[in-house]
Amino acid sequence: MKKTVWSIIGGGNGGQSMAGHLGTMGFPVRLYDINEENVNVINEQGGIQFEGGVVEGFGKVEFATMDMEKAVTGADIVVIVAPALYHGAIAKNMAPYLADGQFVFIHPGATCGSLEVRKVLDDEGCKADIVISEAMSLLYACRSPRFGTASIKGIKEGLMVAAMPSNKTDELLAILNEAFPQMFAGKNVLETSFENLNCMMHPTPSLLNAAQIESGRDWLYYYDGITPSIGAYVEKMDASRIELGKKYGLNLTSMLKWYEKLYSAKGETLSEAVKQCKAYAGIAGQKTMRTRYILEDVPMSLVPLAELGKAAGVRLGMVETIIDLGEYMMDEEFRKNGRNAAALGIEGMDAEQIIKYVTTGEK
Repeated sequence: MKKTVWSIIGGGNGGQSMAGHLGTMGFPVRLYDINEENVNVINEQGGIQFEGGVVEGFGKVEFATMDMEKAVTGADIVVIVAPALYHGAIAKNMAPYLADGQFVFIHPGATCGSLEVRKVLDDEGCKADIVISEAMSLLYACRSPRFGTASIKGIKEGLMVAAMPSNKTDELLAILNEAFPQMFAGKNVLETSFENLNCMMHPTPSLLNAAQIESGRDWLYYYDGITPSIGAYVEKMDASRIELGKKYGLNLTSMLKWYEKLYSAKGETLSEAVKQCKAYAGIAGQKTMRTRYILEDVPMSLVPLAELGKAAGVRLGMVETIIDLGEYMMDEEFRKNGRNAAALGIEGMDAEQIIKYVTTGEK
């Protein structure tokens, strides 16, 4: 049995996959979920059963629980594996139980997840000396077909992570690399946030394919939905992301290069590249507008991206346009209820001050 104790917060696709995977490696791991039936099944089995993927066998779990205090107490690393919409509520729930020396790892952080969690913990009066950290994206391509069962279809060969403050990233990696040697250091949590590509690939194509989504017809999200015009818009928006990154001292990678790097998918345009991506071949388009591609990725990713632009004195016009369109079409207040500057704890700060904050942990 390995010594590092892992606590996985979230019993969905990613949470069960990660808890079970760690269990197959011999790590002591516990899992927190809000679904009583899921918790009961995992406890009855004693862990997670794998089927139909790249990880096989059975991953032992010490226990599953609906008690946050029980889940967090005694863990070396607490991993939040849940949609970004719930990061703040989870942080509030765990705030009383965190202890000195623990790492909180948001997997994935979406955009500025570490900043939001830090703000919530501070607001809740959490005094524990902990390190907040995050991953650029989810390590796995996975599904949980039923409670207590996971299927990992693929595991990324590389995944950028960072801690806040950034001088703690090496300590974070010392823990993470025991189980996941492919995880590597980003410059800071701004880099992991800026390189979250979901905010590029999800909201714009979803909003601009409204007629297709609401037609009731079957369609393929990437093959049919990323048309030349829509792809061109996303590419231009992506270029503004890269330019903004320079204001924060970051040399970001374009989406086209990411597709070539991660999937060996090449194309002169984004529309061409996604059609060369074998992993996207069967991904169906949604049948409703009310999916996480808009309801999560606009307020939790595009809004903080726009806020970082404002802090740097840059207006991301194409990003703001998609936020506006999302608010109008969905009748939602994404800016008010999302990761705005106040929610991130960076209100009134400029780019230089934000860089200092993520580097040192001090404002």
